[in-house]
Amino acid sequence: MAETTWQTYEEVATYLLNQFASEFELDGFSGKEKLSGMISGTKWEIDGKGFNDGRDKFVIVECRRYTTSKQSQEKMAALAYQIHDTGAAGGIIVSPLGMQAGAEKIAKAENIISVKLTPESTAHEYFLAFLNKIHVGVVERLTVTISVSHLEIKNVVVDE
Repeated sequence: MAETTWQTYEEVATYLLNQFASEFELDGFSGKEKLSGMISGTKWEIDGKGFNDGRDKFVIVECRRYTTSKQSQEKMAALAYQIHDTGAAGGIIVSPLGMQAGAEKIAKAENIISVKLTPESTAHEYFLAFLNKIHVGVVERLTVTISVSHLEIKNVVVDE
């Protein structure tokens, strides 16, 4: 069974991004929130936000646990518009399979970083790839069996 049921893909992604925040030149990541669109006037629900303390710079985090297809050009264009509308400095797309060719072009043009995270990842067992780096978390389980061949008990006192 997975480590705990509360850990959704987005929560695991946020937790792991926080562990590697400095590699994105950020101070940390927060979870789901709603941002106001400065141009459209609409509200955007985002999966996470990367930030720098004391500065207005932030990036939008979008998690898409698609296990049968890469991120499409259209989906990347939608994220690019959210970045533009909210005034974000860029974005991070977290998904197991990465992006299609057209999506990669949009990501490059709009400062969107692709992060590959396996769909079954937990906070401690994961495969994470970004910025030409791979990070792997492994938990090793060890079973210990103790056998006693001789047991001697001395000076046993029983109170009545």
